[in-house]
Amino acid sequence: MSRGHQEHPARPMGHHDDHGHGHGHGDHAAHGSMKDYVTGFVLAVILTAIPFWLVMSKAVDNSARMGIILLAFAAVQIVVHIKYFLHMNGKSEGGWNMLSMIFTIVIVGITLSGSLWVMYHMNHNMMPTMSPENMPTETVPQSMQGMQGMQHNMQQSK
Repeated sequence: MSRGHQEHPARPMGHHDDHGHGHGHGDHAAHGSMKDYVTGFVLAVILTAIPFWLVMSKAVDNSARMGIILLAFAAVQIVVHIKYFLHMNGKSEGGWNMLSMIFTIVIVGITLSGSLWVMYHMNHNMMPTMSPENMPTETVPQSMQGMQGMQHNMQQSK
């Protein structure tokens, strides 16, 4: 072989037209058409604009209900992105993509629900002396009030 026509060390001999995409040029089923991308974009814009309008216009008074509505819109938007932009479905990659997505959703759900549960119970079971109503309003702790210079700073803060 001449010096100008050397094979790439990572490629097997005879694969000059392999572009490293991992698929052949005839495999266009995994890629979306322009119609799919436009549909996904329009749905994503709508699914962003509606929650934005709901929050800005204060259309829902109850904050818990607003949170649930926003989470529902977010979940639908995730599905739109997965279908139209990532082209994931039960048939892609032999179903392994969808299985990994389901696993990720389960782990994220467990993490989020567990974190919310811990934060709620930590707040609920907080010691009575540590509740915000019983916290002192002064800026200098009592143990430091006798220190030189602390009275001057405390008087300025009042």
